[in-house]
Amino acid sequence: MSIKSILFAVALLCVSAPSHADDSLYQELGGQAGISQLMETFVLEIASDDRIIHHFEKTDIERLHRLLTEQVCVIAGGPCEYTGEDMVTVHTGMNITRAEFNALVEDLMTAMEQEEVPVTTQNRLLAALAEMHPEVVGL
Repeated sequence: MSIKSILFAVALLCVSAPSHADDSLYQELGGQAGISQLMETFVLEIASDDRIIHHFEKTDIERLHRLLTEQVCVIAGGPCEYTGEDMVTVHTGMNITRAEFNALVEDLMTAMEQEEVPVTTQNRLLAALAEMHPEVVGL
């Protein structure tokens, strides 16, 4: 998988809402419980990543976990509602670099490996998240 693909995937993790007609990705991720567990593991990966942790120093971690879970649930076609702000609003002024975005994607990939998410499912989620890249980097 190329660095660009990885970058685009993590950006999407933070917003976007695909059609709910196909919930196969939601099911492959283990539904609400599986996504929640994956996002918990992801947040723990972020917390130990010196490359990006500074962006989360003032973050309410429980809220972050809840919003990431909602967002991935929606992106995966699940029956959830994302209650957070749009990605541009959230990331404007953070000046997130491509390298930091890549680090976040790496953390997500590590979390998916730890949770034993099949590679095809990982790729589907990353592809779905990729559209968020311009809504996160360089704002």
